[in-house]
Order: sequence, then C-alpha cells, then structure tokens
Amino acid sequence: MLLSWQSSPGSQGLLLWLLLATWEAGSGQLHYTVPEEAKHGTFVGRIAQDLGLELAELVPRLFRVASKDRGDLLEVNLQNGILFVNSRIDREALCGRSEECSIHLEVIVDRPLQVFHVEVEVRDINDNPPVFPETNKSIMVAESRPPETRFPLDGASDADIGVNSALTYRLDPSDYFALDTQNNRGQTSSLSLVLKKSLDREEIKEHILLLTASDGGKPELSGTVQLLITILDVNDNAPEFDRFIYKVRVLENARNGTMVINLNATDPDEGTNGDIIYSFRRPVSPAVGRAFSIDPKSGEVRMKSQLDFEENQLYEIPVEAVDKGNVPMTGHCTLLVEVLDVNDNAPEVTITSLSLPVREDAQPSTVIALVSVSDRDSGVNGQVTCSLTPHVPFKLVSTFKNYYSLVLDSALDRETTADYKVVVTAQDGGSPSLWATAIVSVEVADVNDNAPAFAQPEYTIVSMAHTHFMPEVTRGGRQIPWNWS
Repeated sequence: MLLSWQSSPGSQGLLLWLLLATWEAGSGQLHYTVPEEAKHGTFVGRIAQDLGLELAELVPRLFRVASKDRGDLLEVNLQNGILFVNSRIDREALCGRSEECSIHLEVIVDRPLQVFHVEVEVRDINDNPPVFPETNKSIMVAESRPPETRFPLDGASDADIGVNSALTYRLDPSDYFALDTQNNRGQTSSLSLVLKKSLDREEIKEHILLLTASDGGKPELSGTVQLLITILDVNDNAPEFDRFIYKVRVLENARNGTMVINLNATDPDEGTNGDIIYSFRRPVSPAVGRAFSIDPKSGEVRMKSQLDFEENQLYEIPVEAVDKGNVPMTGHCTLLVEVLDVNDNAPEVTITSLSLPVREDAQPSTVIALVSVSDRDSGVNGQVTCSLTPHVPFKLVSTFKNYYSLVLDSALDRETTADYKVVVTAQDGGSPSLWATAIVSVEVADVNDNAPAFAQPEYTIVSMAHTHFMPEVTRGGRQIPWNWS
C-alpha cells in the first residue's frame, strides 16, 4: 500500500512519501518497505500479526528484536505488535550509493525458542540537491584555441540514487561556448565546455556563465557553479595526451611505491613552451591524494598508501599536463584505476541467543544457539561456509543467507558426557582461504533418568546366637540406621 500526501498550493505542492509497507512469507521471512527520513512513530508493519503471534504472548515469550550494526532505528510496540520508526533513517548514511538498502532484523521469542527474519527496505527520497566541488570555477583560455576545443569541467554529485540522482545540465546561453556531456559506460560522466567559434581577447576579455545541474526527482533539486572564463594571449599549442581516458587495474595489496602508469603528453612547441609539468587537476579528492602521487616531470603515477577494495573499488583521477609558456596551456586526460580484490579479510563468527543449559532429555532439533557469519571481501573471497567439530551430537541448520541455528542432532546423556566444547569454523572461498572459529560451551542439565542400584543383587549376614548384630548400610558415603521391623 503506497500512501502519499500533497500539501496546500502555498507550499508548492511538495510530495511527501510516507510509507510503503508490504510483507511476504517465504522461508520464514517478512519484507516491509519504508521511506528514508520518515518521522518517529511512522507505522512500518503489524509484525506480530504477520508472524502469527498473539499479542498476549509477546511479553511472556520475551519477544525481542535484534539488528546488527543498525542501532535502534526500528522498534516494536509490545502492546499492539506494531513495528515503527524509532529514530531518523538516513538512507545515504546507511547504505551510501548502493542500489539496494535494507535493515535486517532478527525477531526472537522463547518458550519455545523461535527466530524470524525480517527485511525492511529503505526507499530513497529526493532529499539531496546536486553539489559541485566549487561554487566558482576559473578557466583560462588562450585566444588562439580553435573552435571545437574542449575544456573539461567537474560535474556535480548527488547523494541520492536512481532517478533522484540522474543529473541534467544546462549552461547560460553564449555565442562562444556550449556544454557537452558524454557517459563512460555508466561509470562516470564527462562534462566539457566546447568552444563554438574563435575568440578575440581584444574584443572580449572574459566570459561569466552559470552552469546548473538538476536531478530527476519530483520536485527536482538543483545546484550551480559560476564559470569565470578568462581569455589569454599565448602560445598556440597545448600538451596532448594520446588518450582521453586511461584505464588500469591494481591489486589492493600492491606495495607503496608501485608504479600504476606512466602518462605521457606531447607538445610540438619548442623550448619552455614545450616543457611539460604533470599534476592531478585541482581540487584533488582526499581519497586520491592519500592513495596516489604523480611525478611532475616524468608523469609516473605511483601508489603512496595501501589500497582497500572494501573501501574504494574505483578511482577517477583527472590529470593535467601544463607547459611552461608565458601563458601556460593545458592538456587533460582522465585516469581510471580499478582496485582488484584479494582475500585479506577473514570471516567473522557471531554467536547469539544461547539457550543453556540443555536438558539431557531435550529432543533432536532443539535450538541451542544462533550463529551468523560475515566476510568483508567480495566474490568467492567473501563466500563463507560453516562447519562444526566432528563427533558431537549437534549440527548447523541454515536459516537465512549467512545465518544458522545450532540444533541438537541426537540424544544426550549427562552421565556419559556432562558438557561439550562445540567449535564453529567459518571458512571463505579465497585461495588461500581464511578462516575463523568460535567456541560454544554446552552444559548438559541432569534429569532423573536413573534408578538407585545396589552393588550386588544379594547380601548374606551370619551372626552368633544371642548376639545382637547391627548391619551397616551406607548410601552416598553416609551410614543409614537399620530398621529391624
């Protein structure tokens, strides 16, 4: 069910997303949907009813909700069984630019112990406007540059996803400059200012244009940057790279100082007008500045710190080659560095909701504990398998993705074994693989399943006549008075 409100015309018809809540029962899982930034108390779903639980049994059965690393964003009212928004949900803070964003909840009840899995999808709303790296951008253009010359611009970024982050650009009307946008296989967008006709510095010394970026949300949000284009007289050849885009791949465990690529630009001018200085185009992002350096003379790009695939899989680095003429001219290219994953993160094992001690007459399939595993690596390096110590009366049962239940697999006998040290091993699919373990101490509780027994079936007592003999009977090391009656 999708509910939406539209305010009065005085508020310009702002469309508010309040709630999309659906559920589906499949493999013991519920699915709800809620928009980000929903107010405190916003209804998400009738979780108790959807799980088939009576309201009266929520408190006696210790109904509780756990959410790994998600804090108290969502809560359940135990009086009416309703799941509601408890604190501000910011989708961008929660999931970044990931297309999928959800909060995974574990609902646990006791007597008997049951676990349910609930996925709450967080839907994006258009709450972030496009933002340019700078509010004012200075561009130097030599008057000798021919028509169709391109000047790269830094595009805007929008923290939202989907249509809310789909940007369109427009430039103030100009007789000399036009805007051109090209997409690079969906990874990056190349934004350029294109010279439409020859310039004459003596006629016009500078141009001031406003560049606007608008997103695809409804209502749309926009951001602007002012372009100050200064026309210069100088040398007539700018350095040129042999490509507009360079693509390289680097392993995330490559050592500091490793050469990524040797960029090369050429300038047909002579002397200082043909001498080239290489640099990353400003403003340099902090992530690029920390990870890479470029030699201003040779154009060698090298690593200067350890890369981490789990933090950043792709770096887009704008590069400039500037000559040393009296009025410097600049060539441009973009370096795309793809970081390749290596298996550098061991799995993590978490044991929760222990149900101990376990009675020795517990039935097979009784849930002992809940086990979850995770691995920050990707692909096969992040695929985790779980196993138990061999020859124990327990087994692991998969309940949902990387979640398992530790259950009783066969009958227990406390008189034979009073406790177990169960080792849960999680191993990833990397080569070589990494692994981690967690130990679950299971104590077996005694039940009265053994009758008293004498050491021998028959005892013979011989006594002398007129002698009052008192046999001694002991139990558990204590003497018991003899009853002759």
